[in-house]
Amino acid sequence: MSFCQFNGGEIYKEHFQPGVYVCSTCSHPLFTSRSKFAHSSPWPAFTETIREDSVTRMMESLTAFKVLCGKCGNGLGHEFVNDGPGQGLSRF
Repeated sequence: MSFCQFNGGEIYKEHFQPGVYVCSTCSHPLFTSRSKFAHSSPWPAFTETIREDSVTRMMESLTAFKVLCGKCGNGLGHEFVNDGPGQGLSRF
């Protein structure tokens, strides 16, 4: 998951094949393709993690958490609260 680039080189944004997305450092399971959705950001977007302990969250603001791998602490990006495809859903 920590492969995101700002120059348009993100290879998993448009990838919707069935499967599991894992941490690039330790291969800990993070998200499934069932929770992935199309979004205007340049990165893949998910509504939920595989398990509650898949990630660790650290509050950055009232609407955003910094997200780390729940196993090794690798930085994964953010969770944006109420920014998912449905009411009350988050976007990872």
